[in-house]
Amino acid sequence: MRSGKFWVVFLLLAGCFATLHLRGDVDRVPPTPPLTFMPETIGSWTGQDIPIDQETLDVLGEGRFLNRVYTQAAANGQAPAAPVSLFIGYFPTQRTGQSIHSPQNCLPGAGWAFLSSSVIELKDIDGKKYQVGEYLIGNAGTKQVVLYWYLAHGRSVANDYLAKAYMMVDAIRWNRTDGALVRVVTPVSPTETIATAQQRAIGFTERMTPLLPRFIPN
Repeated sequence: MRSGKFWVVFLLLAGCFATLHLRGDVDRVPPTPPLTFMPETIGSWTGQDIPIDQETLDVLGEGRFLNRVYTQAAANGQAPAAPVSLFIGYFPTQRTGQSIHSPQNCLPGAGWAFLSSSVIELKDIDGKKYQVGEYLIGNAGTKQVVLYWYLAHGRSVANDYLAKAYMMVDAIRWNRTDGALVRVVTPVSPTETIATAQQRAIGFTERMTPLLPRFIPN
């Protein structure tokens, strides 16, 4: 049975799309460079693009995507830290029913189970605060730390329903429905604690987020 929140959001979405349809407007989409221009070097991290297969692109829909793995060089003879993967899906418009896929739907479909979840607040190296969802997921004894949030018009949100509500308000106020999902994932190595993996994901994210406004317009 659907929750009350679902039906409230559904009715708001239906009303919003009806209003936009009657207006007959085309979304205002500020110009931005391709996501592939995201720097391959972020602090001590070096990235390598991972191609997204066509089947996955078909599921994601019409948007702009970045799928990249960042690694750090080993220091002082130590073993290298586990990598961090960065996925960004930016949708210039969600007017036609195209919407951002929630990690809560995609990850279980890939065989991952949610072991814990919370919402945390990060402060990047420029002092900007981000509201971020944090998951610990597992699959056949393997664990990963996942950070994710929805980013639109300079606003970070970790809740699916709230992100859709803001999109409707912004569509009416500014004629914009563009938005993005940002996801950072790192594995929990057998020789480290979950806290260490969490801190690695957070440390990378705090350095990466100041770069986002260039590609995801405020």
